[in-house]
Amino acid sequence: MTHEEKRAWIRLIVAVIAYTAYVVVILRRAEGGPLPDVPYAAALLWTIGGAIAAAILAEIGMAIVNPRASRVIDVRDKEIGRFGDYTGQAFVAIGAVAAMLMAVAEWDSFWIANVIYLFFVLSAILGDVTKIILYRRSVPTW
Repeated sequence: MTHEEKRAWIRLIVAVIAYTAYVVVILRRAEGGPLPDVPYAAALLWTIGGAIAAAILAEIGMAIVNPRASRVIDVRDKEIGRFGDYTGQAFVAIGAVAAMLMAVAEWDSFWIANVIYLFFVLSAILGDVTKIILYRRSVPTW
Protein backbone atom coordinates (compact mmCIF):
# COMPACT_ATOMS: atom_id res chain seq x y z
CA MET A 1 0.00 0.00 0.00
CA THR A 2 1.47 3.34 -1.03
CA HIS A 3 1.88 6.30 1.30
CA GLU A 4 -0.80 8.24 -0.58
CA GLU A 5 -3.28 5.37 -0.31
CA LYS A 6 -2.69 5.22 3.44
CA ARG A 7 -3.34 8.98 3.62
CA ALA A 8 -6.63 8.48 1.75
CA TRP A 9 -7.66 5.79 4.24
CA ILE A 10 -6.78 8.05 7.17
CA ARG A 11 -8.76 10.99 5.79
CA LEU A 12 -11.73 8.76 4.99
CA ILE A 13 -11.90 7.22 8.45
CA VAL A 14 -11.37 10.55 10.21
CA ALA A 15 -14.09 12.25 8.14
CA VAL A 16 -16.64 9.54 8.92
CA ILE A 17 -15.82 9.42 12.64
CA ALA A 18 -15.81 13.23 13.04
CA TYR A 19 -19.11 13.72 11.23
CA THR A 20 -20.72 10.85 13.13
CA ALA A 21 -19.54 12.37 16.41
CA TYR A 22 -20.99 15.74 15.38
CA VAL A 23 -24.38 14.23 14.51
CA VAL A 24 -24.49 12.32 17.81
CA VAL A 25 -23.68 15.48 19.79
CA ILE A 26 -26.36 17.50 18.00
CA LEU A 27 -29.02 14.82 18.38
CA ARG A 28 -28.25 14.42 22.09
CA ARG A 29 -28.44 18.18 22.61
CA ALA A 30 -31.78 18.31 20.81
CA GLU A 31 -33.41 15.87 23.26
CA GLY A 32 -36.35 15.47 20.91
CA GLY A 33 -36.79 19.21 20.41
CA PRO A 34 -36.42 21.18 17.18
CA LEU A 35 -32.93 20.92 15.71
CA PRO A 36 -32.58 24.63 14.81
CA ASP A 37 -32.80 25.45 18.52
CA VAL A 38 -29.71 23.36 19.31
CA PRO A 39 -26.47 25.27 19.94
CA TYR A 40 -24.42 23.78 17.14
CA ALA A 41 -21.61 26.23 16.33
CA ALA A 42 -19.12 25.07 18.95
CA ALA A 43 -19.70 21.40 18.16
CA LEU A 44 -19.34 22.10 14.44
CA LEU A 45 -16.06 23.98 14.87
CA TRP A 46 -14.66 21.48 17.37
CA THR A 47 -15.39 18.47 15.18
CA ILE A 48 -13.89 20.14 12.12
CA GLY A 49 -10.80 21.23 14.06
CA GLY A 50 -10.58 17.84 15.75
CA ALA A 51 -10.79 16.05 12.42
CA ILE A 52 -7.98 18.16 11.00
CA ALA A 53 -5.82 17.55 14.07
CA ALA A 54 -6.63 13.82 14.11
CA ALA A 55 -5.71 13.42 10.44
CA ILE A 56 -2.41 15.25 10.96
CA LEU A 57 -1.58 13.19 14.05
CA ALA A 58 -2.51 9.94 12.30
CA GLU A 59 -0.27 10.81 9.36
CA ILE A 60 2.58 11.66 11.75
CA GLY A 61 1.97 8.36 13.53
CA MET A 62 2.06 6.55 10.20
CA ALA A 63 5.41 8.18 9.44
CA ILE A 64 6.80 7.23 12.86
CA VAL A 65 5.67 3.60 12.56
CA ASN A 66 7.26 3.23 9.13
CA PRO A 67 9.98 5.89 8.82
CA ARG A 68 11.64 4.26 5.81
CA ALA A 69 8.48 4.20 3.70
CA SER A 70 8.83 5.92 0.38
CA ARG A 71 7.04 9.23 0.17
CA VAL A 72 7.85 9.70 -3.47
CA ILE A 73 4.80 10.71 -5.47
CA ASP A 74 4.85 9.38 -9.01
CA VAL A 75 2.67 10.10 -12.03
CA ARG A 76 0.14 7.44 -11.02
CA ASP A 77 -0.24 8.98 -7.54
CA LYS A 78 -0.77 12.40 -9.09
CA GLU A 79 -3.40 11.09 -11.52
CA ILE A 80 -5.24 9.22 -8.78
CA GLY A 81 -5.12 12.25 -6.50
CA ARG A 82 -6.39 14.54 -9.24
CA PHE A 83 -9.18 12.17 -10.28
CA GLY A 84 -10.29 11.63 -6.67
CA ASP A 85 -10.29 15.36 -5.97
CA TYR A 86 -12.27 16.13 -9.11
CA THR A 87 -14.80 13.45 -8.25
CA GLY A 88 -15.25 14.71 -4.69
CA GLN A 89 -15.52 18.35 -5.72
CA ALA A 90 -18.89 17.67 -7.31
CA PHE A 91 -20.38 17.52 -3.80
CA VAL A 92 -18.80 20.85 -2.87
CA ALA A 93 -20.56 22.49 -5.81
CA ILE A 94 -23.87 20.79 -5.00
CA GLY A 95 -23.58 21.82 -1.35
CA ALA A 96 -22.77 25.41 -2.29
CA VAL A 97 -25.81 25.64 -4.56
CA ALA A 98 -28.01 24.05 -1.90
CA ALA A 99 -26.75 26.47 0.77
CA MET A 100 -27.24 29.43 -1.55
CA LEU A 101 -30.83 28.41 -2.29
CA MET A 102 -31.47 27.86 1.41
CA ALA A 103 -30.10 31.34 2.19
CA VAL A 104 -32.24 32.92 -0.53
CA ALA A 105 -35.26 31.14 0.91
CA GLU A 106 -34.22 32.51 4.34
CA TRP A 107 -33.87 29.14 6.03
CA ASP A 108 -32.45 29.02 9.54
CA SER A 109 -28.65 29.28 9.72
CA PHE A 110 -28.57 25.86 11.42
CA TRP A 111 -29.72 24.16 8.23
CA ILE A 112 -27.43 26.19 5.98
CA ALA A 113 -24.33 25.47 8.09
CA ASN A 114 -25.21 21.80 8.37
CA VAL A 115 -25.83 21.30 4.66
CA ILE A 116 -22.44 22.88 3.93
CA TYR A 117 -20.75 20.62 6.48
CA LEU A 118 -22.58 17.54 5.19
CA PHE A 119 -21.55 18.19 1.60
CA PHE A 120 -17.93 18.87 2.56
CA VAL A 121 -17.89 15.52 4.34
CA LEU A 122 -19.57 13.77 1.40
CA SER A 123 -16.98 15.38 -0.88
CA ALA A 124 -14.14 14.05 1.25
CA ILE A 125 -15.69 10.59 1.46
CA LEU A 126 -16.37 10.33 -2.27
CA GLY A 127 -12.92 11.66 -3.16
CA ASP A 128 -11.09 9.32 -0.80
CA VAL A 129 -13.18 6.28 -1.75
CA THR A 130 -12.45 7.05 -5.40
CA LYS A 131 -8.72 7.23 -4.65
CA ILE A 132 -8.77 3.96 -2.73
CA ILE A 133 -10.64 2.19 -5.52
CA LEU A 134 -8.21 3.53 -8.11
CA TYR A 135 -5.24 2.37 -6.03
CA ARG A 136 -6.78 -1.09 -5.86
CA ARG A 137 -7.62 -1.21 -9.56
CA SER A 138 -6.23 1.15 -12.15
CA VAL A 139 -6.46 4.71 -13.39
CA PRO A 140 -8.99 5.01 -16.22
CA THR A 141 -7.61 5.94 -19.60
CA TRP A 142 -9.58 8.29 -21.76
